[in-house]
Amino acid sequence: MEAHFPEFYLCKKPPMIEIEGKIVSREIFERQFVCNLQACKGICCVKGDAGAPLTEEETETLHHEYEAISTYLAEDGKAAIQALGTHTIDVDGEPVTPLVEGKHCAYTVFDETGTAHCGIENAWKAGATRFRKPISCHLYPIRVQTFDQFEAVNYDEWDICDAACTLGKELQVPVYQFLKEALIRKYGEDWYGQLSIAATWWADKKK
Repeated sequence: MEAHFPEFYLCKKPPMIEIEGKIVSREIFERQFVCNLQACKGICCVKGDAGAPLTEEETETLHHEYEAISTYLAEDGKAAIQALGTHTIDVDGEPVTPLVEGKHCAYTVFDETGTAHCGIENAWKAGATRFRKPISCHLYPIRVQTFDQFEAVNYDEWDICDAACTLGKELQVPVYQFLKEALIRKYGEDWYGQLSIAATWWADKKK
């Protein structure tokens, strides 16, 4: 299993690495990140101008799985979904999860401490649905942009995740390792294996 490094990227400080048509930012090797839910209270489910990005396949899955998922949602979330649908379209014309009164994601549930959790994932953990949660949520802080010839796999820096960056540094866990399960879900085990090789290669290049 060998990662693909085009000559263009074998310069002294390559900004990115290509693996099977996926252009990967070196920041996912260099940055450390471990979600610290106790500190952030799941604020990523609350903050933002729109809901979580969805793929077309995920919009169909949410539509078909909603009845099973709805049992695990809060009343305000169910009301928003009844009014807006299991997904909406954002200002860029892309499908996203609906929001409750323009605030938190309609699939968010809050525990007694005020911490936000994903109701979809709660349903998945209970075995009620085969859908774990939107891949965009599972992959965060990685964001994937699709272009005609390639996909860009980038690190997204957001100040609400400062506690996760701090914990990641303390534990010495790079982004790509923290997101191993999500990256395998997105691209497969072989691709992740190549990514790990690329990370080792990049670490050696920096020495």
